[in-house]
Amino acid sequence: MAFDLLKLGDDTVSRALKLGASAAESFLVSDRELSIEVANQEVETMKVAESAGLGMRVFKDGRMGFAYTADLSKTGLDFVAAQAMENAKRSAVDEHNVLPEPVGNYTSLDLFDPEIDKTPVETKISLAKEIERQARQYDKRVTITERCAYQDSTYRVAIVNSHGISEEYKGAYCGAYSFLVAEENDEQQTGFGMQYRLKYNQLNPKEVGHEGAEKAVRMLGAKEISTQRATVVLDPYVATNFLGVIAPALSAESVQKGKSLFAGKVGQAVGARLLTIIDDGAMKGGVISAPMDGEGVPAGKTVLIDKGDLQGFLHNTYTAAKDGVASTGNGTRGSFKGTPEIGTTNFYIAPGETPRDKLLAEIDKGLYITEVMGMHTANPISGDFSVGASGLWIENGKFTHPVRGVAIAGNVMDLLKSIDCIGSDMTFFVGKGSPTVRIARMTISGA
Repeated sequence: MAFDLLKLGDDTVSRALKLGASAAESFLVSDRELSIEVANQEVETMKVAESAGLGMRVFKDGRMGFAYTADLSKTGLDFVAAQAMENAKRSAVDEHNVLPEPVGNYTSLDLFDPEIDKTPVETKISLAKEIERQARQYDKRVTITERCAYQDSTYRVAIVNSHGISEEYKGAYCGAYSFLVAEENDEQQTGFGMQYRLKYNQLNPKEVGHEGAEKAVRMLGAKEISTQRATVVLDPYVATNFLGVIAPALSAESVQKGKSLFAGKVGQAVGARLLTIIDDGAMKGGVISAPMDGEGVPAGKTVLIDKGDLQGFLHNTYTAAKDGVASTGNGTRGSFKGTPEIGTTNFYIAPGETPRDKLLAEIDKGLYITEVMGMHTANPISGDFSVGASGLWIENGKFTHPVRGVAIAGNVMDLLKSIDCIGSDMTFFVGKGSPTVRIARMTISGA
């Protein structure tokens, strides 16, 4: 963590320019991660990992070359600049291979909580154990701990390019989760609880333990139901699963390659009037927030669907150049080992004004879906999906019994247009967030 990232980045860009690059960019990351897993009040695993490295993009004659290294010595930086130049010779010419220019100021964000670093490991182990204690105390039917865990990460990111961008920021986040099993009458059900925060003191082990326990216990005694059409309510976690299907289709790259169900629909209604979907890379308190994206473009708020109408797509610098528009600051990078891809940041369905209890109280008969299985099989190009589901049956506005072994199928576009109420209970699961979402009617395939 003691590297002068900006100096290393500047030195490497200079090396590439001396080798003949017309433009060059250094992307540097230095990070430290801690993971603690606990079961039966014993630490099962504890891992600490530190890494640092530099990814370099060079541009020459319309070609782009990329290379990376974890060796930040002079030898390593000489190698990565030379290797990126060699790789550029073998890539195809593309006029849209460009780097961003410096633009404006970056949003000031409070991303680093020193308490995450200062808090002793023993205290973090105790937090993970407390999650398990709270879960077991919540209900005696919680008998198995798959794992209760604490995680944190502290990091520094720097970007330097030959157009004048030279920026660095640091941040940290922490998280806790529980995966639990409840047993009764030879039946087992699982549940999980999860919190990820920017501030250590915002983690609440009691809430994480109780959430996991409640979700496991409430599914005990689950029954099958017959096939029928009824109101369907998506738990916030399930709604974010659907956001995971929608996200790739809102990437400009997918549109440009003809692989998006939203292609050609800007300005058209693609959802109910209640629906607004936003990506906000600079959202205050967001675990994924940062002042800039992986290319140095300021992160910000992009309204993708506004009151049901498609507004546009997420761009990095490459796709923006191709479409003749500005980047939305969504050139994301998982590490220094890759080039900027288009990705979501804090991606969410905007909350409505209806409290969850009122949203449920208006239902005569329906299914509150708490889990879906097989969402990865949904087709982001056509929008078709068919997934297994479980949840809680609703009658006269009240939960009556748990339900298992059902399936829901359809098309994402039809699903978005069928939303008839959005709750006010916004919940984030790391980078995706949603309130409770009610679908007017769907076919639920049961026994």
